[in-house]
Amino acid sequence: MSAILWPVVGRITAALNAANGTGEHERAMRLIKVVEEAGEASAAYIGMTGQNPRKGTTHTPADVAEELCDVIIAAAVALHAFSAAPPAALTAKLDAAARRLTSASELPLPQGER
Repeated sequence: MSAILWPVVGRITAALNAANGTGEHERAMRLIKVVEEAGEASAAYIGMTGQNPRKGTTHTPADVAEELCDVIIAAAVALHAFSAAPPAALTAKLDAAARRLTSASELPLPQGER
């Protein structure tokens, strides 16, 4: 993870806490913000692939990447509302994913994939 992620996310979270509080409604809004950002990433992908014939190709891979970064930031901010130690929670999840990858690479391939 980027060394700047958690300090910046901490500042964003503090600013949101000061402006909007930390109640259940705000907690839900931070989770919903992740979904909103994911929708924007999906819309950028649709625009990149030209799937809307009326609009044509409107986005680039860089636009999709930028929207995905917004998803990551929004998720990190939301994680503060659900974990007392967001960096540790993410590290634990990444470690678990890494262990699954290691375990999966040691499994024999199914018939037909050998």
